[in-house]
Amino acid sequence: MDLQISALLAQDGIVNGAIYALLALALVLVFSVTRVIFVPQGELVALGALSLATLQAGHTPPTLWLLLALAAGVLLVELVRQQRGLAVDWPVTLVWTLLLPGAAALMSLALKPTGLAGQVGTTLLLITPMGPLLYRLAFRPLADATVLTLLIAAVALHGVLVGLGLYLFGPEGFSTSRFSEARFDVGNGIQITGQSLVVVGVAAALSALLFVFFERSIVGKALRATAVNRVGARLMGIPTSLAGDLSFALAALIGAVSGMLVAPITTIQYDTGFLMGLKGFVAAIIGGLASYPLAMAGAVLVGLLESFSAFWASALKEVIVFTLIIPVLLWRSLRSRHVEEDE
Repeated sequence: MDLQISALLAQDGIVNGAIYALLALALVLVFSVTRVIFVPQGELVALGALSLATLQAGHTPPTLWLLLALAAGVLLVELVRQQRGLAVDWPVTLVWTLLLPGAAALMSLALKPTGLAGQVGTTLLLITPMGPLLYRLAFRPLADATVLTLLIAAVALHGVLVGLGLYLFGPEGFSTSRFSEARFDVGNGIQITGQSLVVVGVAAALSALLFVFFERSIVGKALRATAVNRVGARLMGIPTSLAGDLSFALAALIGAVSGMLVAPITTIQYDTGFLMGLKGFVAAIIGGLASYPLAMAGAVLVGLLESFSAFWASALKEVIVFTLIIPVLLWRSLRSRHVEEDE
C-alpha cells in the first residue's frame, strides 16, 4: 500500500465516518431522552435519499403519502386521547400533523421545485415530521415500559418501515447528483473531491449547531435535563413528552441530511439504511450511548476501519467493523456499575 492509496482510503473513511457520526449523534440523543434505541434511524436515511432522488427525477415522492398517513393516524390517536379525558397539546400536535405535512404537500404537489435548494428543503419537510409522528404512534404509549420493551417496538417499527420502503420505491437502486463536482489536487497524485468536503463540512456544521443548541438554548437545556433525570425534569415542569417529540424530530432531520449527503456517492435502495444505522450504533456504543464526543470519535474510527478493511479483506469488512463492538462492550461491562432504572 503506497501513500496515494492510503490517502484515498483515509478520505473515504473520514467521509463515511462523518455520516456515521451524524447517525451516532441521533441515536445517542434519542436514547438519552426517551430510552429508545432507535433501530429505524437508518430507514429515515434511506427515505431521505430516495425522496431527493425522486424529486430530482421530476416525480412526487411516495414518502408524502406515508407522511400524510402518519399525520392522520396521530390526529386520530389524539382525538381518542381527548375523549378519554387525557390532556392533548393541540398547538404542538397541529404543527406535526397539519402545518409541516401541509407545507410538504404544497412543495411536492404544487411547487415541484427544480433547484437543488428547493429539493433539499422539500425533503427535509417530508422526513423531519416523521420522527415525532412515529414517536407518538409507536413509543409514547410505551413511555413507562422497560428498555427491552422499547427495543422490541423499535425492531418491529424497523421491519414495518423496510416493508413500506420496498412498497413505495421498489427494489431498484437510486442515486442523486453531486452537490459539488470540484476536485482539488493536494500533490503526489492525491485528489480531494468537492463532494467529500461537502459531506464533512455539513456534518461538522450540523454537529456544531447541535452543540450550540444544547448549550445555549432553553429548549436544548430542557432536553439535557430530561436526559439526565426524566423524573426530576418532569417535577421541574419540563414536559417530557414534548422532549420526546423534539428528540425524534432532530433524529429525523439528521437522518434526512445524512441520506441526502450519502446519496450522491453510493446507490441507495430501500434497505440500504439498515447497515448504515448499525454502524452508527457501533459508534454510539463506543460513546456509551451517552457521550456525544466519544460517539463522534467512534464514528470516525468505524469509518476508517471499514475503509481499510475493504482494501485488505473486502469480504470480511462488515465482520471486522461489527466485531469492534465486542471489546468495547467487554471493557464497559468491566468498568460500569449497575444502576437501577428510574421509574
